[in-house]
Amino acid sequence: MKNFTARQKEWHRICAEEEKFLNKINSGKKMHISRILDEKIPKKIRSSIDTAFLKAFSLIFEKGTDIIEKTYDKKQLERDFRILLNADRCCRNEKSLKNITRPAERSGNINIFVSGASGIGMGLFGAGLPDIPIFTGMVLKCIYEISLRYGFRYNSDAEKYLILLIIEGAVSDGEQLAAADNRIEEFIRRSEIPDGCSVGQQTASASSALTSALMYTKIIQGIPIVGAVGGAYDFKYMKRISKYANIKYRKRFLLRTGR
Repeated sequence: MKNFTARQKEWHRICAEEEKFLNKINSGKKMHISRILDEKIPKKIRSSIDTAFLKAFSLIFEKGTDIIEKTYDKKQLERDFRILLNADRCCRNEKSLKNITRPAERSGNINIFVSGASGIGMGLFGAGLPDIPIFTGMVLKCIYEISLRYGFRYNSDAEKYLILLIIEGAVSDGEQLAAADNRIEEFIRRSEIPDGCSVGQQTASASSALTSALMYTKIIQGIPIVGAVGGAYDFKYMKRISKYANIKYRKRFLLRTGR
């Protein structure tokens, strides 16, 4: 890649990073206890967890985004991006490009640790279901900040659809992950919700995927003291969501600005 431009090198890097990330998820195996719980957990419990995620997304999209935005300076992030983008347009080198990508990665790391600490804390008090709105809010905060650092706003239905799709893909594996990933790539190219799809449908899909991924940990998290172990999984899944979101927004940014 000696004669490649900075953007071409970055494109190859991000594609390799994406392939490694997807392969790692698909190579993982369910724990034996998870397979047992799949058969033992009553449908009512799964339904209650699924409903909790669904309500959390709906409430945050309807009323909670303004609250989330109080945790960071949205206008400053937008200004920072414009300054860095203008510098990159002038320099067009690896350093100017990294000045854009590195802050997005750092903001994701901060949110990962905060979410993990919150999950463990809630687990110590045996709060499984009450942790769901907090975890959901932290997930959205993380993706909101990443999107702003790459120059994308998140208030439109189309952007909400993408965010929910990223969440679904990040916590899935196998065929569900492949399907979500293909739909994300299609959105990145077209920037519109496909015919027959909607934010409401995707909210349900993302909620169901989170329920499947976190159902066992939220049950464990509902047990005082021991629940800290379940709460620690908030860290694991926040890390996956943050990583996946960063990959997809970096690809989208490169495509938009000319890879």
